[in-house]
Amino acid sequence: MTAIVILFWASAVLLLYTQLGYAVLLALLTRLRPASGQPAPPAPGPPSVSVIVAAYAEQEVIADRVANLRALEYPPDRLEVIVACDGSPDATVACALAAGADLVLELERGGKIRAQDAGVDRARGEVVAFSDANVLWDRGALRALVAPFADPRVGYVCGDVKFVNQRGTNQEGLYWRYEMAVRRLESRLSSVTGGNGAIYATRRETYLVVDPIMGHDLSFPFNMVKRGWRAVYAPEARASEKMVPTIEGEFARKRRMMSHGWPIVVRGGMLSPRGYDPLYALMIFSHRVLRYVSPFLHVIAFVTSVALLGHGWVYVAAVAVQLVVLGAAALAAIVPARPLLVARYYVMTTASLAAGLWDWLRHGTPAGWEPAEGTR
Repeated sequence: MTAIVILFWASAVLLLYTQLGYAVLLALLTRLRPASGQPAPPAPGPPSVSVIVAAYAEQEVIADRVANLRALEYPPDRLEVIVACDGSPDATVACALAAGADLVLELERGGKIRAQDAGVDRARGEVVAFSDANVLWDRGALRALVAPFADPRVGYVCGDVKFVNQRGTNQEGLYWRYEMAVRRLESRLSSVTGGNGAIYATRRETYLVVDPIMGHDLSFPFNMVKRGWRAVYAPEARASEKMVPTIEGEFARKRRMMSHGWPIVVRGGMLSPRGYDPLYALMIFSHRVLRYVSPFLHVIAFVTSVALLGHGWVYVAAVAVQLVVLGAAALAAIVPARPLLVARYYVMTTASLAAGLWDWLRHGTPAGWEPAEGTR
């Protein structure tokens, strides 16, 4: 019985910590510890930047993406727009050329990462920035994105992404507002533990060539830290992206993402503390490792709380809370009220972490990808 009690409390405490307590801890640490470095003096001029858009079957959106980049408040002679077409079966190449991209690469199908690698190989900029084809950047986004590189210790910068969905059940926007707040605190203290594909950049010299199944969002930040660079968040570098309209679609998207994420966690070096200082090691454990194992912590908490019924009111309350959340998630399919949808989003996206692991272990992860707009 003692072992069951320990398992329950350990799983419950770890879940509460990774979902809520970690953000509280970061907030406290930012008050107790000075920020990781003072703002660097302004650079004499903006760096030259190559913005690389990897695209597969994006003929419907690529012209708007190129036009959006051309309209940025950035010196035109310092900006290069590259569209790397990953074996697109449609008119993406022609549309990108007609829209005014500086360079359009017509590549054999090899996956998003290899398309980005090819873009970097041909890039002329001091900084290489990346974005998806279905994303739009604010006019000042690029200038804000490259500003942190004035600090010679910074090797990676990610911006702020807002997920938009005028209709639908998906609650991803709510999650990302919380995630961006956490990322701001991580960046102030040390380095971020994750990025996003909508808006990010590296120095040309710090760009990493990674396994084609391992996305940049998760693999770049911690690897930058291991190599002695800082990975930071630029909140003024704003982008917007359409999100999957339904929670069920978000489950499928995150399941695919985690089939790429688990290889990074298990064999990509994230778990090795080499190159981390103690604070960043704690951040990786708190916001990445614990978060990804949260489905299994939930199972342990539920099973042990049921086993402990009759041994105190706290276990009755624990079972009741878990059943209410599961019931609310199920009811949301019939009654799409906001609190019920939030519960459904939480349950299904948590389950997607385990589903992605199952997919990877069962049949591996292909390097291929689907059009960004097609899932939204």
